[in-house]
Amino acid sequence: MSTQVQTTNRITGPRRWWALAAVLISMFFSSLNQTSVSTAMPTIISDLNGFHLYAWVFTAYILSSSVTVPLYGRLSDMYGRKPFYVFGLIVFLIGSAMSGFARSMPMLIAARVVQGVGGGAMMSMPRATIGDIFTPRERGRWMGLTMGVFGLASLVGPALGGWITDHLSWHWVFFINMPVALVALALILYALPTVRTGVRHRVDWTGSVLLSGGLVPMLLAFTWGGTTYPWGSWPEVALFAASAVLLALFVWNERRAPEPVIQMEIFLNATFTATLVISLLVMMTMFAANMFLPLFVQGVLGISAQNAGFLLTPMMLSFVLASIVAGQLMTRTGRYKLLTHVSGAFLVVGAYLLTRLTAQSTWGEVVRDMVVLGLGIGGLMPVMGTVIQNIFPYRILGTVNSTQQAVTSLAGAIAAPVLGTVMANRFAERFPALLPDTLRQVLSRLPAAERSAFANPQGLASAEAQAALHQRFAAFGPQGEALYRSFVDALHQALAGAIQELYVVALVFAALAFVTTFFLREVRLKHEEFFAEEAGARQDGGALGTGAAAAAGAGAGAGAGAAASVASAGAAAVVSAAAGSSTTTNAGAGVGAGGGRAGEAPVTSAE
Repeated sequence: MSTQVQTTNRITGPRRWWALAAVLISMFFSSLNQTSVSTAMPTIISDLNGFHLYAWVFTAYILSSSVTVPLYGRLSDMYGRKPFYVFGLIVFLIGSAMSGFARSMPMLIAARVVQGVGGGAMMSMPRATIGDIFTPRERGRWMGLTMGVFGLASLVGPALGGWITDHLSWHWVFFINMPVALVALALILYALPTVRTGVRHRVDWTGSVLLSGGLVPMLLAFTWGGTTYPWGSWPEVALFAASAVLLALFVWNERRAPEPVIQMEIFLNATFTATLVISLLVMMTMFAANMFLPLFVQGVLGISAQNAGFLLTPMMLSFVLASIVAGQLMTRTGRYKLLTHVSGAFLVVGAYLLTRLTAQSTWGEVVRDMVVLGLGIGGLMPVMGTVIQNIFPYRILGTVNSTQQAVTSLAGAIAAPVLGTVMANRFAERFPALLPDTLRQVLSRLPAAERSAFANPQGLASAEAQAALHQRFAAFGPQGEALYRSFVDALHQALAGAIQELYVVALVFAALAFVTTFFLREVRLKHEEFFAEEAGARQDGGALGTGAAAAAGAGAGAGAGAAASVASAGAAAVVSAAAGSSTTTNAGAGVGAGGGRAGEAPVTSAE
């Protein structure tokens, strides 16, 4: 266990390589856990009789991890990364053990809440620790590597989860990562320093409660919208209203707290706001591909579920390749703006190609589209993390990093119900119109429950479901086979059309992300001066961020006003609400040079 005590989170010397190993291992096993669980879920819900609670296994984790990410980031800036990394790992291990021993769906959901509390640290601490090890100029290379680890986990996880479920038990999906987590825990205890600043901090517990209270109803509203409740129903309106009120109170509190959870001044930085918008839109585009392409290839192209499981492999391989290349280019050149334009263009082209998929498309076309989309996503995501870590003082690295990650984690909660509603509505409109009159008359004589089963595309997509459907049509006599063929053809056409329109929405997300890249301000990536500014500020009596303030004054230019206008768009409004800020627009590039609070210096940026 490390006994090294210092005043900052900076990790130097041989220990930094052990710290890097801990980061990569913890990222890999936490990502692997998520991807392997998704494969095991059909067996889990069958064993625990919990189909009606299926979504809550994922929702519970997203809820608890999303609300804790900003808290981990801010507290780690105050007290050091080590205690919260260790705490998060231990809680994650406890949640994993509870999940593996679960004997009912409510027990599993409760265990996933606990696991998500630890997962919040697994989301925020690794990237912040990378920032403690490497300068922004070096960081690009290593951020690309961390994205590669995530991509590798996405490739290995589904296959591993399936193998464990088939040959051992689904319980072992949660147990298998625990020895690896213990290795990561030992490395963290050894490599990360203990931080003692000599400053007495005042934790903003009121802000923490308000932020958590504001995010939970918003996530629930997006989770239930269009499925459990109609979007305009009173529960949905009440949840969104409660979220808005609590987040408004959070902003009010943060402007007055001596040491807020999230310093509102960071949202006055146009580049920071632009990175939030880009990150949210890119992840929503990626979720559109990940969630609905398996349904397309099974329900429209007729590919088996086993082969469909390999569908995401091309995208993840191109994602890993683009992440590594992007990181290397940033490190070699110190620049990133042109890279975001090129990657954004790939993202748009990939999303456009998805809108061209039809019932006559081939497996090769799907693979091509996924490769192009993966190049766009992989080229953008490591850049966003490096950019925000470069433009703010080192002392708030954890805060700005975790704020961006909290917004990114909301992408799935927002994209799933919105895109799912688009697909369901379009399918419901198209499918009846494509059925022959004879078939419509036959179906109209069935009980309501059976009619609804015939209209559910997700329940009819698998080969097993279509085989069962074939048998049911055989009961109609000699005309059964013809009716079945007509039904399947209508299903394919309606499903292809509905998913095609869904990808038009994803194309809008991608196009907005591409446009927003033009409002990123290029700030050359720093070398050792990034940490030197912090050390010099401490020697000058605690005026942290002094060097960044000078850079901010020099960098406040005319382009920032244009960037701020993007932040006022609808996508930025979602980001602003999620991050607890009501002021994401501004006319200047610097961040609140006069807005420091008692006991801490003004937050300034290098923009």
